[in-house]
Amino acid sequence: MNVSKLRGKVVEKGMSITTLAKLVGIDRSSLYRKLRNQGETLTIKEANRIVEILQLSKEESMAIFFNSFVACDANKGFEEVN
Repeated sequence: MNVSKLRGKVVEKGMSITTLAKLVGIDRSSLYRKLRNQGETLTIKEANRIVEILQLSKEESMAIFFNSFVACDANKGFEEVN
């Protein structure tokens, strides 16, 4: 997860992490903790809610929530995307 890009989008939308947490439906401290560990404990439901709240495009969502490795084919394993 690219926390810097997420924080940038939050600011761009005129919000704070505290406001985002409230809209997602989690405690502010929980969201801060999830961001500190690079989003490893962020649920899919929470990520989807963040996408909705921030009105992220598909490209923005991919840039924020996925790193450079994506599963391309279960038979081929993982491929790096440049």
